Amino acid sequence: MPSQIDPLSNSLNLQTIQIIEKLNLSIIQKHHIRILLHCLAILKSIYTDNSCVSDQEHIIKQWCNRASQRFNDQEFSDLLYEQLALTAKKLNLFSQKIGKDIKDIDIEDLVLLVEESTENHLD
Repeated sequence: MPSQIDPLSNSLNLQTIQIIEKLNLSIIQKHHIRILLHCLAILKSIYTDNSCVSDQEHIIKQWCNRASQRFNDQEFSDLLYEQLALTAKKLNLFSQKIGKDIKDIDIEDLVLLVEESTENHLD
């Protein structure tokens, strides 16, 4: 299974979808991986090489505001920010746990994260 798929080209291209579909996971877990992969691609594209953790929230907020301008809906922007910021926090904590930079997380890492999340919810 290829571990390095360029998230900036298209995080959910056909090859990536096929890789996810072949995983021995539930439909919900596969969906969770697709969502995390999409969020990860967004985060990788908006983080700068020198952005620190305190800057990341501001950078995410700016990106959400720009992304939601076409809808002219501040409530949507706030909700998008909330969800993306929570995902960023989860991915940052996970990347620290596995000793990787968030920009180096790949599909295999996301599978591990989803499996761990599922196990923790079953306990």
